Amino acid sequence: MPREIVTLQVGQCGNQIGMEFWKQLCMEHGIDQEGLLVDSKQHAYAEDRKDVFFYQADDEHYIPRALLFDLEPRVVNAIQTSEYKNLYNPENFFISKEGGGAGNNWGSGYAQAERVQEELLEMIDREADGSESLEGFVLCHSIAGGTGSGMGSYLLEALCDRYPKKLLQTFSVFPLLTTETSDVVVQPYNSVLTLKRLALNADCVVVLDNTALNNIAVERLKIHNPSFQQTNALVSTVMAASTSTLRYPSYMNTDMLSLISSLVPTPRCHFLMTGYTPLTLDACISSVQKTTVMDVMRRLLQTKNIMVSASLRRGMYISMLNIIRGEADPTQ
Repeated sequence: MPREIVTLQVGQCGNQIGMEFWKQLCMEHGIDQEGLLVDSKQHAYAEDRKDVFFYQADDEHYIPRALLFDLEPRVVNAIQTSEYKNLYNPENFFISKEGGGAGNNWGSGYAQAERVQEELLEMIDREADGSESLEGFVLCHSIAGGTGSGMGSYLLEALCDRYPKKLLQTFSVFPLLTTETSDVVVQPYNSVLTLKRLALNADCVVVLDNTALNNIAVERLKIHNPSFQQTNALVSTVMAASTSTLRYPSYMNTDMLSLISSLVPTPRCHFLMTGYTPLTLDACISSVQKTTVMDVMRRLLQTKNIMVSASLRRGMYISMLNIIRGEADPTQ
């Protein structure tokens, strides 16, 4: 039986990444913009596990198990007026009544989240209660801004306290290393304060580095000036790939617990980095050569395909998990 996962999208970055993630899942599972399944006779969608991330309403619509939180309305309003506006449950949107955002201030985001905690936790409880066998939560956020870092930190603490036996995984976007391209002067403070909560309260943190994402877009995809939507599409591709073993029947790593336990040797050593190949975006025309399993494995270890700015030659891997998608020869 599939074990459900509830996704929390917090702040501008979290909601933009989450939107791209749900677009990717809908495309992979054959769900249209209205949440309706396309003709399953023409597609092999009958064998997948949609229930992990979606639930089916009484009118046969598939609705994401997603909660969208923000302290300012711009991004959430854009989602509510987009072509996917009918996909989400309208009760799962939260916009602060103050509407002024957190001003890129961790303390403001944390304090505002604390003031509206009853409303936030009620939404989380409702979504969790609608699951038959909830396994855990996935949090999408940035650690540099105000809402993603401040409200994200508060939710990490609240979820750890309220659901101590449920797993908590985050996809955390780290800021650019060069301050010249950032307008958030206090992002180092926001990041450090959030990192403490990620270290203490999360079971698994997937680190996504804006610097590395921009480099991949420029050098690998040949996009001279990558937009947020294009870098977010890279993140959503990694998110979808990393959850593919949960959504499709497999002989191993079929739930979040087995995925995390194979990658996290000790509780505090739970910060993960990701690599992906071959890289493609819908907006970019790129040639993908015929690949073998060994070729993919070799490419995954190359620094240019890793979504974290780090020198990989100076250390060693404690643990590693390769997810190979498509038709692969088991003997390889």
